[in-house]
Amino acid sequence: MDSLTAALLGLVQGVSEFLPISSDGHLVIVEALLGVGEEEGGLSFVIALHIGSLVALLLFYRVRIVGLALGLLRRDAAALADIAKLALATLPAVVVGLALKERVEAAFHTPWIAGAGLLATGSFLITTKRTLPRAHAAAPSYVQALAIGCAQALAILPGVSRSGSTIALALALGVAPLAAAEFSFLLGIIAIIGAAVLDLPELLAAGGNGAGAPMLIGGAAAALSGLAALALFVRLLASQKFHAFAYYCWAAGAAFLAYCLLR
Repeated sequence: MDSLTAALLGLVQGVSEFLPISSDGHLVIVEALLGVGEEEGGLSFVIALHIGSLVALLLFYRVRIVGLALGLLRRDAAALADIAKLALATLPAVVVGLALKERVEAAFHTPWIAGAGLLATGSFLITTKRTLPRAHAAAPSYVQALAIGCAQALAILPGVSRSGSTIALALALGVAPLAAAEFSFLLGIIAIIGAAVLDLPELLAAGGNGAGAPMLIGGAAAALSGLAALALFVRLLASQKFHAFAYYCWAAGAAFLAYCLLR
């Protein structure tokens, strides 16, 4: 993979990771349109781009993360409860990721799945037009956290937005918009770290085979564009126009499915 393609894919990852339009789905679509082969675009490169997104998340939520870390050391009850909820919400994705790892990898090389996933994402997002104005809870309960985790597990498929599905469900459960976004993105930090650890051998092998430079370029592009997308995302969520992304997801998903059928 050349540097320009890696940077373009990193830009796509950074923007689509934090806007509710599925970064994995867009990477699959862009790779298909650009003719990037499986040996170039594989899961290792996707994970490298996600690590770039992780850097953006760590920087954006640095105050909250430090607060949780200090609360853990001090055994602060509120911080311990928040960490326990995040751990509980992570379990469904861990179970699905370990049990269906090979099938998930195959889905990344089956382009039409990304198109179908975007249609599903649009269906989740449109519900926020009704639920967002009524969502006021400061944080999810333990049961709600587990339910949000199940939504994240579904988003392991390309095209299903992780942020879109988890935040849409959190809003439906009554969690306030900014609290829903924070919980979703803190969950994302754990998910990205877990995926990177699981795929570490493949990442190291890819770097040793000369793919290290494209992964670094793509990761850097994802981090920089991700920071900008995060700031934009929070503003759009506060404006109560989150559901507008549904129309984009439906249009993009339908157009790519048509492309797959006619190709």
